[in-house]
Amino acid sequence: MTGGSGGIGLACGEALLARGYEVVLTSRRPEPLEAAAASIGARWVAADAADETSFAAVVDAVDRIDLVVHAAGVLGGTFARKETPESFDEVIRANLRSTYVVTHAALPKMGVGGRIIFTSSSSSVQPQRGRTAYSASKAGMNAYAAALAGEVERDGINVHVVILAPVETAMLEDVTFPMHALQVQDVVDTVVFLDSLSPRVVLPEVFIRAHTDGPLAPAPTVPKSS
Repeated sequence: MTGGSGGIGLACGEALLARGYEVVLTSRRPEPLEAAAASIGARWVAADAADETSFAAVVDAVDRIDLVVHAAGVLGGTFARKETPESFDEVIRANLRSTYVVTHAALPKMGVGGRIIFTSSSSSVQPQRGRTAYSASKAGMNAYAAALAGEVERDGINVHVVILAPVETAMLEDVTFPMHALQVQDVVDTVVFLDSLSPRVVLPEVFIRAHTDGPLAPAPTVPKSS
């Protein structure tokens, strides 16, 4: 479980523990990760999901991998005219390179019935101005997942992408306008749903968003920066 020190990653980890998994949480910073793991009774290994040498320690900690949930990532970047090569590379590294690193490390320990779930963004299919690097990184994740699914189907491994509209997490603090946001539990419920599917079922993508009108629409989330 990448991104395991809080937010979506930690909440999914807790739900998967309840489903009987031995959960290993990972993220870059040891102190908050250790506290998060202790709060739900999970194992933890601190690692950078975009660095193959660092992330190898996560895979080395287990004998078999039945499920990977890749929830690590950043909401970064700016308008193309203002973007620097360094900031562009940082976003691509965190969101797209990590997708490759995590997959490449996990696959040797996955067997028939294994499952990989990537958390993507609505910006991947509805590119967001001012977030060119972020939109590109998440679109790349979607394409990577689709190609990967074709490769590993013969091994009995399923690949899913959960495309998320805005979710009410700390990441929204970097957004400058009000929005109707999903709750973390909505993402958890989607991950659990995918995990409950028969391995025979192919479901490449799920796009979830909050209602934006009518009685089911949540009150708009107003970022602190707005």
